[in-house]
Formats: sequence, structure tokens, C-alpha cells
Amino acid sequence: MTDKLESRKAAARQWFEKLRDEICASFESIEHEAIGESMYAEMTPGSFEQKSWTRPTQDGDTAQGGGGVMSVMRGRVFEKVGVNVSTVYGEFSGQFRDQIPGAKDDPRFWASGISLVSHPRSPLMPIAHMNTRMIVTTKHWFGGGGDLTPVFPVDADTRDFHGAFKLACELHDTGFYDEGYYPKFKAWCDDYFYLPHRSEARGVGGIFYDNLNTGNWQADFAFTQDVGRAFRDVYPSIIRRHLNEAWTEQQREAQLIKRGRYVEFNLIHDRGTKFGLMTGGNTDAILMSLPPLAGWP
Repeated sequence: MTDKLESRKAAARQWFEKLRDEICASFESIEHEAIGESMYAEMTPGSFEQKSWTRPTQDGDTAQGGGGVMSVMRGRVFEKVGVNVSTVYGEFSGQFRDQIPGAKDDPRFWASGISLVSHPRSPLMPIAHMNTRMIVTTKHWFGGGGDLTPVFPVDADTRDFHGAFKLACELHDTGFYDEGYYPKFKAWCDDYFYLPHRSEARGVGGIFYDNLNTGNWQADFAFTQDVGRAFRDVYPSIIRRHLNEAWTEQQREAQLIKRGRYVEFNLIHDRGTKFGLMTGGNTDAILMSLPPLAGWP
């Protein structure tokens, strides 16, 4: 089982890095498509800058903790977008291990994944988040999903975004959950990406899943791959449909307020933020999700 598990870890890591490369290439292409009379015409197209980091263990040994690569672009279409990958391992702290399946009696863990947050310059383009991951303790599972946070919701954008994830879910739904993959993961997303202190949803949703282990690793991995592909394909198409739309200062102000809500969720409620900070992850990579500018009324 050890050799098989190591092979699975390697396959997952390679996929997350491949997906990162595909998404970054797609986003850079969009940066060069914004030409002509658009509001971006006088600006320089952006490109991703990569920065590697290592995770030290408790004794400071960076060779034993893994690490990752931050890929961040500050462009003319994407005011700030980060596509990070990481593979980290070690032991959970005593205060954290009771919260993680399979870590109570054996605190060792391995985790690999991709995490993306996009903050477009235009308030008419939606903020987006996507992440998928594989985690191993004495148990192992996949998790992830994606959600859309428009400042001004557009029915077609919402329909296409949900439709892409719905198709991915239906292609892999074998009845493991009574309610079905898409209904369960959509409801999970709606519940998770909610600001209780504001009594409002963060955006228009998507899907969210965690602790996915149906007993068929290949099937779970294939589903997780298709979740990534669904986002890779649908989000750029949504961005492109708004490339030539002009916006006002009033709309920009509304965008900054919406970004403020995004900050509140990620710092107060987001489990990924807490997981990264409590496992010794890179702080800059963990807080990559925060927008370059935000506002509060």
C-alpha cells in the first residue's frame, strides 16, 4: 500500500501543477486580448511571476516540510490573480490534530493542492475562487470546489458557471451520496460561503466538497480533475464576455465594498486560511486571496 500511496501522491501533485500551468496560460492570453477601444488599451498586459517557498518543520529543517510555488499576476484585466500550488507534510500541532480526520492518534500528514483567487479590475467581471486538494493522514481524501462572487450578478454568468460544475458532478456521480453530487456540493457551497455576521452570501455559489473518499481513489481523483477542468474552461469564457464593457466610478466603489466582504470571509471564516496558518504554510501564499484594494462603507 505504501508504494501505491506514494504513486497516488505523485500523480495528484503533478496534476495540480499541470492545472496551474494551463490556467496561468489562459489568463495571460486574456491579458493580451484586451485591445482596441477597451478601457485596458493603454495598459501593459500582465504576466505571472513565480516565487517558491519552503515550509520549515518545528526544528527549522526546510528539507522535511515541503513547500510550494506562488504564481501572482497584476495585470490590466486581472488586477490581482494568484494561482498557487503546494505540497507540504509533517505533523499537526496538538491543538489542531483533533480537528482533522485520522490525525488524532497519528499526527503525521501530507497535503497537496492548487488554490486560485481572481480579482478582476473591472467591477463587471466576477471575483472567482477555486481550489482542489488531496490530504493524507491515517485516512486520505479529496476536497475542493469553486465559487463565483460578482459585484453585479449576471444570470448568464451564474448559469454557465453552475452548469460547468453540474456537468462535472453528473459525469462522476455514482450514487455515493443519496442526494447526488451536484445537489449536495451546491448546498455545501451555499452553506460554507456565507457571512453569518452580515447575514448574506458571499456570492452566487458554485460547489464545495470535502472528505471525499468513496473507496475508489481513481474515481475520486478523476472527479477532482474534472472540477479543475470545469473552472479552467468556464471562468475565462465569463471574463471574455465582459472585456469590452465600460464601467463607472460608482460601480468601482461598489466593487471595493464587495471586496471588503471577501476579506471578512477569508480572515474570519475560511478553513483553508486557518489550515495553512496552523500547519506552518507560507503566510504570503495563504493571504494571496486578499484583493489589492478593498473598501468598507
